Amino acid sequence: MIHLHQIDPIAFSLGPVQVHWYGLMYLLAFLSAWWLGRLRIGAGRLPGVTMDGFSDLLFYSMLGVVLGGRIGYMLFYAFGELVANPLVLFKVWEGGMSFHGGLIGVLVAAAWWTRKHRLHFFDVMDFIAPLVPLGLGFGRLGNYIGGELWGKFTHAGWGIIFPHAPELADLPPEQLQSLYAQGLLDRFARHPSQLYEALLEGLVLFAVLWVYSLRPRHRYAVSGLFALLYGVFRFLVEFVRVPDNGLYVAFGWLTRGQILSTPLIVLGLALLALSRRAPVLQPQPAVEAAR
Repeated sequence: MIHLHQIDPIAFSLGPVQVHWYGLMYLLAFLSAWWLGRLRIGAGRLPGVTMDGFSDLLFYSMLGVVLGGRIGYMLFYAFGELVANPLVLFKVWEGGMSFHGGLIGVLVAAAWWTRKHRLHFFDVMDFIAPLVPLGLGFGRLGNYIGGELWGKFTHAGWGIIFPHAPELADLPPEQLQSLYAQGLLDRFARHPSQLYEALLEGLVLFAVLWVYSLRPRHRYAVSGLFALLYGVFRFLVEFVRVPDNGLYVAFGWLTRGQILSTPLIVLGLALLALSRRAPVLQPQPAVEAAR
């Protein structure tokens, strides 16, 4: 089936304040990380860390995601726009967040928190990794609702027609509805690449990491599996997603997203290899959970 994208990006209004679905997706992402993290702390997956300590870690990680994600997006994908108007950096409600920038932000925040608590950096990373995928999934749902980061044209008899795509952006809503009802817009149907990523980077990655991390694993293993699978999933979906700014980086098919994901694949393989001789962190139930 071919559908016309007609979702209002504004979820609701509170007087003059408009609450966007994109912002709500970020709220759900942080709430899911908080809930899952408390479960893991209660199970002793980060020995010596209390619920309050985890709350601090989550707070700093949230800052890392937002600041790193936005700065990374502007540097990786919209540098010219940033140079022309530096204030665009603060227009987060318009969308435009980079996973790779957010990842760097989280790594910096976690490194600072880890040093303060005198823990091994990758013990913390192994703890955090299963908390991330659901947030990624919610973020991709936000992209879909906002009608951004759409895929390439599909001729498989199904897809999504995005009214904000360049070929349709000048048509008024009434004309779009009429043409859609007549089937005259079917040739503009695109892959809902946002939903592909929500499924792979969100649900599938979460299920794999959560089940894998239920048992104590060697240090580096959970982080390595996260980096490897995310890198592979993102690399594959890029083949049906319109490249950022419509430009390929090399060979007429390689996108910037694939370039940025390749180091993650290499890192994931390296961490998994390194984990074979690393110690296994044994759970120690948190004091709060025993009360």
